[in-house]
Amino acid sequence: MNEPEGLRFRRLNRPQIITDETHEPQYKNTSTYSGKVFRVTLLSLVAFLLFPLLVLIFLIDSPIQPEAFSLNEPPLMTGCYEPNLILRQAERLFEEQLIGPESLANIGDVLYTGTADGKIVKIEGKNMNVLATLGKPPCGSREQEHTCGRPLGIRVGPNGTLFVTDAYLGLFEVNPVTGEVQSLVSTGKMIGGRRLGFVNDLDVTQDGKKVYFTDSSSRWQRRDFMHLIMEATADGRVLEYDTESKEVSVMMENLRFPNGIQLFPDEESVLVAETTMARIRRVHVSGLNKGGMDTFIDNLPGFPDNIRRSSSGGYWVAMSAVRPNPGFSMLDFLSQRPWIKKFIFKLFSQETLVKFVPRYSLVVELQDGGTCVRSFHDPHGMVAAYISEAHEYNGYLYLGSFRSPYLCKLDLSKV
Repeated sequence: MNEPEGLRFRRLNRPQIITDETHEPQYKNTSTYSGKVFRVTLLSLVAFLLFPLLVLIFLIDSPIQPEAFSLNEPPLMTGCYEPNLILRQAERLFEEQLIGPESLANIGDVLYTGTADGKIVKIEGKNMNVLATLGKPPCGSREQEHTCGRPLGIRVGPNGTLFVTDAYLGLFEVNPVTGEVQSLVSTGKMIGGRRLGFVNDLDVTQDGKKVYFTDSSSRWQRRDFMHLIMEATADGRVLEYDTESKEVSVMMENLRFPNGIQLFPDEESVLVAETTMARIRRVHVSGLNKGGMDTFIDNLPGFPDNIRRSSSGGYWVAMSAVRPNPGFSMLDFLSQRPWIKKFIFKLFSQETLVKFVPRYSLVVELQDGGTCVRSFHDPHGMVAAYISEAHEYNGYLYLGSFRSPYLCKLDLSKV
């Protein structure tokens, strides 16, 4: 054997050293392969099921046609708006005995309010009695609300009678003793080419000759209030009823959800809560500026409802939803994203959406110039929830609600 053949022999028969790094022959990993097949199959099945659903959602018409609009960045919850727990000091009255006491008025020590079942209720001390019924039974469901009636704003006129706005039925005058009801303006009446769709709040001049009231929308009724808020429809109006001529005139239109209304002391203008825009407008209804409008306060920390006078000469403004800053406000976020609103309303009902709105009760006292004086809070609405109005009388602040089954009473001497 020559030398080259010997080297070749030694190389072929060299012993193999086995270490941890020695690689075994590679075979296809069947478990990994099966997992990939399963994932692909699952994703294909999900896509197969979701695609028709997405097509269906795309084809379904949204019940709302929202408009994009702009809100300023919410004010910081500091200073006058600093959160506190003052509203949790309130006492609940007539719990589970009345539902949705939206607005309040008093004649002496007797309180009056309208409830969700279409009744005007009279409260004397610890006694509560039904004074009048505006609509017709049955009551209690969303489908029955438009015939049952839903009293909202309530005021005392100079002659001692009650003036009441019903969201579906119109403007009424009610005798506080006998309960006799007189219809003043019916929602069936055409005013300015449109029917009244959502009669909301009112105020009466000191001489009783004029009644100013809000019609929140011609398109949406009260039972669809979330549609109105999310669509941001600018079809709300401020109206004037002349108690002598019985005529109704349009004072201002193209407002986004005009809600609470309060006469200025000189009675030449009214303050109107423009709920969707988180502001209060001043509409001039008489005098040299009649027909004009300006802003009383803009960029409130919440969405205003009713406005009532305070004993200090200012105004109480009630809010049942806030725009937290710091924090996140869903309504602010959606204001410039109408396509998301349309998609949401294709998937969820109004009743479902209401549950997603964080509960936060806030009452703010404003001075004549729109400056905040003080604020009362109940984060999460633990005691006073869904508040709609703050009515001051005899050292107490009575808190109305559009939904809660009780009335709240806050002792102002203790806050």
